[in-house]
Amino acid sequence: MSNKISDETIEYVGILSKLELSGEEKADAKADMEKMLDYIDILNELDTDGIEPMSHVFPVNNVFREDVVTNGDNREKILENAPLRKDDSFEVPKTIG
Repeated sequence: MSNKISDETIEYVGILSKLELSGEEKADAKADMEKMLDYIDILNELDTDGIEPMSHVFPVNNVFREDVVTNGDNREKILENAPLRKDDSFEVPKTIG
């Protein structure tokens, strides 16, 4: 299967990524994306019938601090610092029309 990406798609990806791509960078990005899509096609062609799904989940520990559960209900303290307050809540100012 031939994966061809349009120049418009490369432009759009650049805009989404907030990148200003030169002509050479656009060509390189296009070639890289097409290679990735070709690789995905190869993977999709593999026969995986009868193969059990596998996952390897590694335990995650924060080595810099011990996780301690505490009561997080500091509503009054937080509301004291709120710029706008309405009853027992924050009031978020209207920012759009």
